[in-house]
Amino acid sequence: MASQTLTQMQQSSAPALPGTWKLTAGRAITLEPREAGMLKVAHGQIWATYDGPHSGPLNDMGDHVVGVGQQLRLRRGQRMVVEAANGGHPAYFSWDPLPLPVAAPRMARLVQPLADLRLALALGAGAAGRIVAGLAGLAWELVAGRGRNAPSNACGAHGMG
Repeated sequence: MASQTLTQMQQSSAPALPGTWKLTAGRAITLEPREAGMLKVAHGQIWATYDGPHSGPLNDMGDHVVGVGQQLRLRRGQRMVVEAANGGHPAYFSWDPLPLPVAAPRMARLVQPLADLRLALALGAGAAGRIVAGLAGLAWELVAGRGRNAPSNACGAHGMG
């Protein structure tokens, strides 16, 4: 059986289904990705064999038959040999790298708490200002309004005066 790498396959034949690679009967390719990714079967079946060492029961020795819509994950540098599993019929598969996790900057964890603190301080300062204004108004009413609202001592009707 002939064997080739995905790079050789890319150079020698164009995919028949958009976004997929065609794996003809009797051909095998070796995948050894530089980054983690997902192999997904678009048409037919493939027989995939992971390189060892393998652990677990005897039926989990690295061989898998994968059908339409099923997928296999490969880690960076992990080797897998794939070939069409259905006799004389080709299989089509896609290979998509997994997105790299984006590491949040160290300061990003502080952005929301700082925004919350800024808002709390602004609201607190506004409330403190309103309290001071209310107390000043009350004091003004007590001092300035003393003569108007105080009972008159010059009232002769009640015998005061």
